[in-house]
Amino acid sequence: MKLSRRRVLYLAAGAAALPGISRMASAQAYPARPVTIVVPFAAGGYTILMGHMGTHAVSVSLYPNLAYKPDVDFEPIGVVIEVPVVIVARNNFPANDLKEFMAYVRANAAKLNMAHAGVGSNIFNFGLLLNSLLGVRPTLVPFTGAGPATNALLSGQVDYMCDGVPESGSHIQAGMLKAYAVGTAERNPAIPNVPTSKEAGLPEFQAAPWFALFAPKGTPQLVRDTLSDAVHKALDDPSVRKRLLDLGADIPPKAARGQKPLAVLVKSEIARWTPIMTAANVKGE
Repeated sequence: MKLSRRRVLYLAAGAAALPGISRMASAQAYPARPVTIVVPFAAGGYTILMGHMGTHAVSVSLYPNLAYKPDVDFEPIGVVIEVPVVIVARNNFPANDLKEFMAYVRANAAKLNMAHAGVGSNIFNFGLLLNSLLGVRPTLVPFTGAGPATNALLSGQVDYMCDGVPESGSHIQAGMLKAYAVGTAERNPAIPNVPTSKEAGLPEFQAAPWFALFAPKGTPQLVRDTLSDAVHKALDDPSVRKRLLDLGADIPPKAARGQKPLAVLVKSEIARWTPIMTAANVKGE
């Protein structure tokens, strides 16, 4: 999903986690000055990148002439967070659970509108995944970001979408949106009454885009290890964990967020999304 720049920074490591990278690694030879993190959502050396599922997986099939190879041209540092995606609809949508939702959408797809935050956004990508699982082609309505898309759903201008829990969680809890399933293995604490996709009857809907840190190709192993260790320490900090969980994000277990797991994740996600995007015949501009 296209999260706002401020929300991305919060979700990336909580209010304290990212600045803490240099502080918590200060006993090492690296870093000797502040580290810059590039967050590629709006307008060498000591600069590392906050990449995500879109930049390092979907982009391969979305942009045929992509100028970089996500699985080759970067050094993985670690996964920071995952953002659970939930299937939501306007609050007067006829279906009351996921099975009713699937049946209704299949029967009425030609007259339904699905909101998204632009081609290539995570909201768009998971909307494609959902529609492919249901075998439907509703009208796709683009917006300039997740916020405007969610607002359109709240006002009833569109029928449904796949939204991030941080964006829609409070609206779900307030009864302003209907939520049918969250695409993670466990229920999300921010919306505890919403079943997982497996519980609700659509286990193939696995939807939790990840955000991760990458260093430039050729960054020394000692530097990478220092950065990875700092990320682990930040994400294990109770205040940081609470902030992230309160926002609706998930923190991967330590064994799943290191350099090797991230490298494996990038390759597996490229393999997962390439056939989905190819089948949808979608290309970025």
